[in-house]
Amino acid sequence: MQRRTFLRTLGAGGIGAAGVAATGCAETVPDEAIAAWRGPGELAVDADPRRWVLGWAILAPHSHNLQAWLVDLREPEVITLYCDRTRLLPVTDPFSRQIMMSQGTFIELLDIAARERGLRAHIQLFPDGAFGPDGVDERPVARIRLVPDAGVARDPLFAQIPQRHTNREAYDAARPVPAEAWQAMADAAATLGVPLAYAGAGGAGGAGGADALAVHRRIAADAWKAELTTPAAMLETFKVLRVGAKEVAAHRDGLTLMDPMVVWMTRLGLFDRSVAPGPDDFATRSQIDDFNAKIATTPGFLWMVTPDNSREAQVAAGRAYARVQLAATAHGLAMQPLQQALQEYPEVARPYRALRQALDVRDGQTIQMWARVGYAPPVGPAPRRGVDAHVLKA
Repeated sequence: MQRRTFLRTLGAGGIGAAGVAATGCAETVPDEAIAAWRGPGELAVDADPRRWVLGWAILAPHSHNLQAWLVDLREPEVITLYCDRTRLLPVTDPFSRQIMMSQGTFIELLDIAARERGLRAHIQLFPDGAFGPDGVDERPVARIRLVPDAGVARDPLFAQIPQRHTNREAYDAARPVPAEAWQAMADAAATLGVPLAYAGAGGAGGAGGADALAVHRRIAADAWKAELTTPAAMLETFKVLRVGAKEVAAHRDGLTLMDPMVVWMTRLGLFDRSVAPGPDDFATRSQIDDFNAKIATTPGFLWMVTPDNSREAQVAAGRAYARVQLAATAHGLAMQPLQQALQEYPEVARPYRALRQALDVRDGQTIQMWARVGYAPPVGPAPRRGVDAHVLKA
C-alpha cells in the first residue's frame, strides 16, 4: 500500500456514519461552537420571548447534527417552522423520515421551553398540507403561536435540555437499566401517544434476556457494516464531517472529529474525503471492530413503532424521542440512536427486515426509533450554529 493511501485510510479509521471515535489527545472544540449550550440568557426574553424559546429548541437532537431548522418570525407571536432543504440526507434518508423526526425533536424542546416561560405553544402541523411520501418541499412544517397562559404547567424535563448529549461510546455492560428508568422513558413517550418498548433487564413492557440482547446487537452490527461498506453512504457522512477546531468553528454542525493525527493529515492534504474507503480497508475494518466492541457493552435497547408512516407520525415520534432522551438523562443514562437498520436504501434491506421480524412489526407499521441505552462516562455537547443561523431573513 502506498504511504498516501495508508495515511488516508488510517485517518479514516476513526470515522463512522453514526459518529466518530477519537483516540489519544485531541484538539479542543471551540467555545463559540458550543456556546449555545449555556442557554439563551435573559436578554432574549426581554427582546422577544420567541428567540429565548428558540435558544433551547436548537439544542434538540438531529440526524447527523445537520440542524435543518428554519424559522420565520415576521408574524408577531408566531414561529413558522420550515425544513432547510439544503440540509438533507438523500442517500441514507431518501424519504426524509429521519429529517421529519428531527423537526419533531425541535418542536418538543420548543414546547418545553415555552412552558418554562409561562407560554402555551399552539402547534399546527403542516398548515398548508403535509409533505408527500417521497420528500419535503417548500411548505411549512408547523405554525406555532405562543400565548401567555398563567395556568400552563412547567415541564420538569426542561432542566435536562442542556445536559442531554448523544453518547456513542462504550456503556457499562454490568450495570442494567433499572425498572424505574424504563418506566420514566415509557411515560415520557406516552405523553405524545407513542408507545415505547425495550429489551433489557427490569420492569414490565420489556423483552429482556441475553438472547433478546444478542439479537439486537447482531442486527445493529450488520446494519453498521452495511452502511460502512456502501460508498455513497460514507461519502454522505464525509460531506458533513468537520475535522479539527477550524472546521468545527466554521460550520458548527455535522459530525466532529478532533483526533490530532487526522487533523494533521487533513492539514497536509492526506485525508481524502472525496473517496470512500473500500470494504477491506483498514478504515472500514477498524470501524466495524470498534462499533462491535461498543455495541457488545449495551445493556438495553428501546424502540418506538407507529401505526403508519405519515408525516404526522414521524413528527410525533421525534417529539417522543426527545422526551425519552431527556427522561433518560434525568436518570443518568446515556443513549445513542441506531438508525442504520431503519433506513430505506437498498444496501440495508437485510437488517431492516431482520429488525422488523425481531420486533414483530406488522405490515403498515413503522419503526421510527431504535436506540441503545445504558450507563457511560459523560461526553461533551455537539456544536450548534446559534439562533440567528436559523431565522429566515426578511
